[in-house]
Amino acid sequence: MSTEFDAIHEAFDRILPLPEKEWQELAGLLSLKHFPPGDFLIREGQMASHLYFLNRGAIRNYFLKEGKEYTVDFAFPGDFTAAYYSLITREPSPVFIEALAPTETVVLARDALNAYYDRSHHAERVGRLIAEYQYAKRLKREMELLSLTAEQRYARLLAKNPALVGSLSVKHLSSYLGIQPESLSRIRKAYSRN
Repeated sequence: MSTEFDAIHEAFDRILPLPEKEWQELAGLLSLKHFPPGDFLIREGQMASHLYFLNRGAIRNYFLKEGKEYTVDFAFPGDFTAAYYSLITREPSPVFIEALAPTETVVLARDALNAYYDRSHHAERVGRLIAEYQYAKRLKREMELLSLTAEQRYARLLAKNPALVGSLSVKHLSSYLGIQPESLSRIRKAYSRN
């Protein structure tokens, strides 16, 4: 029997399988939320209070500086996402998280998750492993920005989810890749010829 929580259950199992009783307790804390394109999971200045897992869709994390948008991350099905800085520090979020496509998320409230960590050593360990993964992901992105060409960075992003990446706007992608929109258009054109 398939449920809307199967994908997140599989994600937890890949990280560290939870005993069935603990999974059932965690599943009782989960809810489903849908976001249409252009809707926000969180806005700059709000306090983050939820962790999200994407069942389907695409989102981007970005911030504004002097009226210009800077895309810092994308998330696709199978990814965990949140305004992590705000979630951890309890300070207002410096980023917006926006749905770019019809998006279905599994939602877990921060307070419920922390209370669950107090009751489950396994869950606390899974949380630590997810945090370590997010740190490694950020470091890898910083290293790619400094050491790879724009074409190489685009190819790596495209490999994650070709259909969704192909549907993202040039504006959002070029901001994420740290290049001008015209350069991305040339890169995309070269890929479409191959």
